[in-house]
Amino acid sequence: MNQKPIQFVVCIHNAECEDLEIRKLYQVLPDASAAQEQYLRIVDESGEDYLYPEDYFAPVEVSSETEQMLVSSD
Repeated sequence: MNQKPIQFVVCIHNAECEDLEIRKLYQVLPDASAAQEQYLRIVDESGEDYLYPEDYFAPVEVSSETEQMLVSSD
């Protein structure tokens, strides 16, 4: 089974969105229909997932060790 890799982005613009922090790393949740409209599904500071314009973010590559630490629930 082919699993899509986990994607991380850093917020570079928030257009007065209080639920996004500039320079903070966010995990992108898979959402193909949002991607077609140039949006990303992000769990923001409210703890809920919302759609944000993809140009609010820049992609970030992390090592597998860092990825494991970021997605662990501990």
